[in-house]
Amino acid sequence: MSWNLHQNKINLLAESMGVLHCMYFDTTENQMAHDLYLPTEFHNGERRNEASALSLSLSAMAGSPFPYLDTLMDTSSTWFIPFSDATRNHKRLKQGLGTDQSIRSNSYSSLYDDGCNGRTNSLNSLLGLQYQDHTWGNAQRYLAVEAIEEDAAAMLGGGVDEVLKEGSDDGMKLVHQLITCAKVVAFRDKSHASALLSELRANALVFGTSFQRVASCFVQGLSDRLSLIQSLGAVGVGGCTVKTMDVTPEKEEAFRLFFEICPQIQFGHLAANASILEAFEGESSVHVVDLGMNLGLPQGQQWRILMHSLANRAGKPPSSLQITGVGTAAECLKDIIDELEVYAESLGMNFQFSMVESNLENLQPEDINLLEGEAVVVNSILQLHCVVKESRGALNSVLQKIRELSPKAVVLVEQDASHNGPFFLGRFMEALHYYSAIFDSLDAMLPKYDTRRAKIEQFYFAEEIKNIISCEGSARVERHQRLDQWRRRMSRAGFQPSPMRMITEAKQWLEKVKLCDGYTIVDEKGCLVLGWMSKPIIAASCWKCS
Repeated sequence: MSWNLHQNKINLLAESMGVLHCMYFDTTENQMAHDLYLPTEFHNGERRNEASALSLSLSAMAGSPFPYLDTLMDTSSTWFIPFSDATRNHKRLKQGLGTDQSIRSNSYSSLYDDGCNGRTNSLNSLLGLQYQDHTWGNAQRYLAVEAIEEDAAAMLGGGVDEVLKEGSDDGMKLVHQLITCAKVVAFRDKSHASALLSELRANALVFGTSFQRVASCFVQGLSDRLSLIQSLGAVGVGGCTVKTMDVTPEKEEAFRLFFEICPQIQFGHLAANASILEAFEGESSVHVVDLGMNLGLPQGQQWRILMHSLANRAGKPPSSLQITGVGTAAECLKDIIDELEVYAESLGMNFQFSMVESNLENLQPEDINLLEGEAVVVNSILQLHCVVKESRGALNSVLQKIRELSPKAVVLVEQDASHNGPFFLGRFMEALHYYSAIFDSLDAMLPKYDTRRAKIEQFYFAEEIKNIISCEGSARVERHQRLDQWRRRMSRAGFQPSPMRMITEAKQWLEKVKLCDGYTIVDEKGCLVLGWMSKPIIAASCWKCS
């Protein structure tokens, strides 16, 4: 089905359903109530700003290949009310909640402004009210969704039948169950959540439709989160006891398959190498500091391509090339380093590789062996988001250390997604939209029962999803941010954008690899963004010291 047809159907469904999204109270307060017991480190000024924009980010989010997901995504903060009762119910809700909402708003303000004074009483009171609302609201939502489906079927006739033939009714129920389960987990109702998870496991199939498969990964994340949280009313959210992002043989194989089959990493290499070559133009001694050497790829694919391009560039090739890898898996890279040395020798290139065994937060400028007269470029592919924390300090510290290397360019390739919100339910909805698009693209590229796809989904993307959904604090390392957020962070750290002037070449590359219809590359204010069906997936940008 074409993307436009999906959009037309969801618009027709929404119009026929006569649905009014009636805000129970402000989305920011709603999300805060869901996460009353998050550690206080989440409640700082920057997070308040992100939270206050949550309703806007959800409503403005790019569409999904799953119409029922777009239809129901706002259930994290709304009730569905049939149109015939919408106006009077909306007035009644506003009148009945006006005073209470003001009280709640003031209570939240006091939590921020007055520290811990009176926090326990306020939290317990708010939680009791919210949980009662939540329990009643769930029952009403189920009734409302059933009524909406019946009204839509009656009004649209054959039009809805076509949607239902494609599994939209089952998909709508599945996404509704998933969101309801996320809410119950957020409220720490272990018995209710366990029952919902059992039902979800029967419907979210690893070899099912693309949405069933992505749902199976979110069910794993919700199950992990449920196992870590305290019972309802306890203070504090437990962190992951085991870091889900540790490298395993299964994940290495899944990452290799992901690299070979999907365009994301290859797109990142293409954009990064183009910027590196531009920065090294006319330089005879060049040095690349690679911040992402934890997961090696066969034959060091990115650097083989760069070596070939440097050796064959117009004018003289560089007299020397040094690559410094930063990471914690030096032994895993030994074979790759040996192969790169052999390849450089075949090109007649003076090549040297150095390894700095360190994570990014502990990296020091003096760890990098810089030679006088070298032109330095820093390369970061899917790495810097791992040092984004609740505060700006950790990332700023790393960026300041990078600036001390005086690089000619810093190449940044990151997932273009908002998975670092302070509130669990907002993060859950953002991730559900993002990974639904990812799984839809895999559905278009690989057959249903292809084991390669199952490995990519279950050993690579599922690990990311579980980390986003189930972990908090230092254990949550998958803190993806949107391109605009990276612009602000880089600017604050003293970098200015260096436009990538290769949109034509990137589009030609996309046509050449002939993956499948649906992938796009656009120029976003000098940055390149690879997307699936208009949904941004990964962004490449280049920066220089200001």
